[in-house]
Amino acid sequence: MTATAPEYFTDLDPFVDALLEKVGKKVVIAGGFGRPVHIFNALYKRAVADPSIQLTMITGASFCRPRGSSDLEKRFLDPFVDRVFGNLPELDYVQPYMRGQLPENIEVVEVFLQAGAYMNNRHAQQNYVYSNFTHWLRDMVEQGCNVFSQMTCKREIDGQLVYSMSGDAYALDILPRLQKLRDEGKAVAVIGQVNNELPFMYNDAIVPPETYDFVLDHEQYNHTLLGPPAPAVETADYMIGLNASALIPDGGTLQIGIGSLGDAITYGCIQRHEQNQRYRDVLTELGIVNNFGEIIEQVGSLEPFDTGLYGSTEMFADGFRHLYNHGILKRAVYDNLPLQRLLNAGKIETSVTPATLDLLVEENLISARLSQVDVDFLKKYGIFKETVALVNGVLQCAEGVEVAADLGDADAVKQIHQHCLGDELQGGVVLHAGFFLGPQAMYQQLRDMPEAESKKICMTDIAYVNQLYGCEEIARAQRLHARFINTTVMVSLLGAACSDGLQDGRKISGVGGQYNFVAMAHALDDGRSILMCRSTRSKGETVSSNIVWNYGHVTIPAHLRDIVITEYGIAMLRGQREKDVIARLLNIADSRFQEELLAQAKAAGKIPDDYEIPTQYRNNTPERLARIAGRLRPEGMFPKYPFGTDFTAEELVLAQVLQNLKVKMGSRRTLFKALAGAVGVATASAEAAQPYLARMGLDQPADMKETAIQKLILAELKEAGYA
Repeated sequence: MTATAPEYFTDLDPFVDALLEKVGKKVVIAGGFGRPVHIFNALYKRAVADPSIQLTMITGASFCRPRGSSDLEKRFLDPFVDRVFGNLPELDYVQPYMRGQLPENIEVVEVFLQAGAYMNNRHAQQNYVYSNFTHWLRDMVEQGCNVFSQMTCKREIDGQLVYSMSGDAYALDILPRLQKLRDEGKAVAVIGQVNNELPFMYNDAIVPPETYDFVLDHEQYNHTLLGPPAPAVETADYMIGLNASALIPDGGTLQIGIGSLGDAITYGCIQRHEQNQRYRDVLTELGIVNNFGEIIEQVGSLEPFDTGLYGSTEMFADGFRHLYNHGILKRAVYDNLPLQRLLNAGKIETSVTPATLDLLVEENLISARLSQVDVDFLKKYGIFKETVALVNGVLQCAEGVEVAADLGDADAVKQIHQHCLGDELQGGVVLHAGFFLGPQAMYQQLRDMPEAESKKICMTDIAYVNQLYGCEEIARAQRLHARFINTTVMVSLLGAACSDGLQDGRKISGVGGQYNFVAMAHALDDGRSILMCRSTRSKGETVSSNIVWNYGHVTIPAHLRDIVITEYGIAMLRGQREKDVIARLLNIADSRFQEELLAQAKAAGKIPDDYEIPTQYRNNTPERLARIAGRLRPEGMFPKYPFGTDFTAEELVLAQVLQNLKVKMGSRRTLFKALAGAVGVATASAEAAQPYLARMGLDQPADMKETAIQKLILAELKEAGYA
């Protein structure tokens, strides 16, 4: 933190001038998902124009707007992207970065790659830092970071200007590290770009102006937040989500991520809470209750969430918003260890009663003769009303009543019960998270939240949510029955998981906080690590198993194995013998690959030669799951977008139409068939097709090419029953 107020700027050029003057021409700027795009772009342009500037940008997942590769794709994507991403500026360095054309004086260092986008990018693969996100801020300093940047927002509270780190509060951990460098006489800067589109988050996210050396603040730099649209949830994802939801005990702690599997878990939890009998019936029909009921009974529950869940997560993904809206994310935790322990033990409830006050005295949390410290404590947590004040040993209440601050005086106690006690504990947090990322609807809800409600969410230091070190006592008290649920790509039959890279060394994405959550699950007495893995993957017409005998890259080592879930069931691996680990993973593998995997295990001598996979696990096929899901969809279950979508109704139809066309164009035989079918379609299109053609800009084709494309789309619309 600087000792003085920051310098404020309304224009980029003088801002960059001041920054270069402070740190010199070797700029190592770091920023996360909430990186200030305008500042990054201004520095990039300055370094392109001036090769004497050495610019290193340390970041994660350099997103760019989706772009179509064909005329059809562009017609479909461009209006959608413009609508959803609004005026979110592009990162100017991304296209040269992707093409391998960065100038020699500019480099990009990433800890998390946009999934699969940089597999063959030499610059990205060579400059990648393989680091747990938990330690990323430390490693930024190791990489020579001398500028830390973020978007921020501001508000006046009690007459004082304050800033909120909002969705980038994870970065609190880097501030003391940079201060240490500053104390050593090194030139460093913490910079902020105000963006009023950011939700103002309270609690730990609030920082004083002196946090920043330079602040860029002008309305022209407000812009739409990065908000990837919610993906479709497929049948296999739903089944994995249902299985995961059964392993979450009521009153527990939850960590989940972004994407279709995170949405599937959320959906499963909501079904369990609001449609409990149907939820149970589906799990029974799927064979989950019969085959894995003992695991569910031991680790989770099928009951509704009466007590509710508390979230402790690296990423505040959109699933948590829906869990909150459906009354599931509601178990509040408190930053006072003795108070939290009393709640855990059931000695007090969240509702305040006279017995609450008695117990606090009995447990020595307050004195019978109330001091100012005691009154402040009671008011902070809602045990006393906010209007109560202590003046010269007397409690003054809003009604003008004055009461002796003496809990040893029976008459005073009666008055205190009547005039001072609150109704419910206050100051509780239902979600601790390091950063957020979600669709625009999520940001809008956060912006619209009343202050009291917003304060139930604490965006905080990544070191707090991702590990126990430095906060172990309070973290253990808060994180009861923790279920840390993460996604992996492949699982070996001995329980090792590959989540982020290939065996030739290329990285697909990044480890994020996965390793730390797995390790923390083992460190917590009642915690469990749950890894979700789709049983197969497809490339073209080739299907491969994601349950493999072994693999040359490991993210989670086998000695940290715990629970693995596929769409076919649950494998509890912790503390099990090798032969039992193999057997349990075979039970949840796709049946097309079970025998080959079993043979590999037998050849290695890791399972008895006479072992056979039990009959009840030999029908693990996508066709069986599709039949069950297909029967339930007319009842309203398993919608493609369980929490809505940014696509319009016309766009959802067109997406299907274009996908069908793409498949047909990939095969000469089906393409000829499609063209033949389109020839007979009248140019004057059916009225029902007009909204779809207008959306693609093809309602009035300008030339023969557009006419041909129009006919292809019309033919597909007719075949699908939309025209």
